[in-house]
Amino acid sequence: MAVTRKSWGVVGAIGGVYVAQSVLAGVTWTGLPGVLRAQGLPLDQIGLISLLVLPWALKFLWAPWIEGVRLPDGGRDRSVVIVMTGVAVVTVTLVALGVIGPFPVLPVLSILMVAAFATATVDIACDGYAVEALKNTRYGWGNAAQVGGAYLGSAIGGGVFLILVDRMGWTTGAWSMALIIVILCLPFAFVARAKGVQARPHQPSLRAALSRPEVRQGLLIAALYVMAQKTAMGMFGPYFIDAGYDLAQLGILSGVGSLMLGFLGAMLGGGFVRRFGARNVLIGAVAVQSAILALVALSAGDTILPAAQVAPVAMVASAAVMAFGFVALYGQFMNWSDPQQGGVDFTLFQCMDAAVSMAAGTAAGFIAEHLGYGFFFALACAISLAVLPFICRVATLKARGEHG
Repeated sequence: MAVTRKSWGVVGAIGGVYVAQSVLAGVTWTGLPGVLRAQGLPLDQIGLISLLVLPWALKFLWAPWIEGVRLPDGGRDRSVVIVMTGVAVVTVTLVALGVIGPFPVLPVLSILMVAAFATATVDIACDGYAVEALKNTRYGWGNAAQVGGAYLGSAIGGGVFLILVDRMGWTTGAWSMALIIVILCLPFAFVARAKGVQARPHQPSLRAALSRPEVRQGLLIAALYVMAQKTAMGMFGPYFIDAGYDLAQLGILSGVGSLMLGFLGAMLGGGFVRRFGARNVLIGAVAVQSAILALVALSAGDTILPAAQVAPVAMVASAAVMAFGFVALYGQFMNWSDPQQGGVDFTLFQCMDAAVSMAAGTAAGFIAEHLGYGFFFALACAISLAVLPFICRVATLKARGEHG
């Protein structure tokens, strides 16, 4: 179960790909909306950017085909071919964006949709490779690279990109992101090179994935865990503002505090998974998140605790705990994935994450608006606590299966 020098090379290589993917996500979700709003574009047109999440919610549909191409029977592993082809597509799209500029919006969104499909496909191949290459480890550091890479890449795409655009122009910003993505993915091209031809009679499919109890149970845990950890996240910002703070303070806190603590949480999560196992880390993260949500619920209305003091601490602490726990959850995703079709199984879990996040986020706004912050955060706390016995049960079943 030890992490070998080869495993560290794999962690570094996949980490570069995950950071690169999040660079594009940062440009899409943070950088582009800021640029468009600064140019006076109406919010309803900026809101069309939300459509770009579609490939990530639907990528399970083409994951079996990608896995079949990646792991052909009697052929070499084609992970590098798929990843680098996707990187080439993303690079071309960013170069094109640099040429045409941020306007008009529809051509920009069309180009970014192509990039989104490419990165979603790269993610399938990279996840599948990681499941197989790290199968003799406990996945802790591999998942830390996933979650930590997301925070780091978002900071580059959402922060560095905007600075470059502001000081050197749109074209320089877009082309710089393209160059950064290529550099970040180059180690994968060397580390993940196929070593030989293998017989792989297994045909990857959604049916094969859903026929396994681990996958079905994992999808349930993924849904419940995401509800517990992400339902409240979208309401921390509004609660912070309603507690008396301004947008500048929110930007500093979420952009610097949450990023730094989120990245630290991901790194600590990797170490704790190695030391204590994913099950214990999941339980600990949910328990701490429940306590944070309970404090926020008690501070609503300033009746028991002062909202102005609780809101900023809760906001950054919750981000750190969420990152800490998601390292363990992604570790479980990999444990539950079949190395013969890791890209399919892991993609199913991620799509459940995306679907539940969208649904829970929508419901959160409705509940908080009509029933108040106090009721909403108390409900989020109750959901978080309700997840605990399910995590214990499924993790125990998995352990019995491994030793049965």
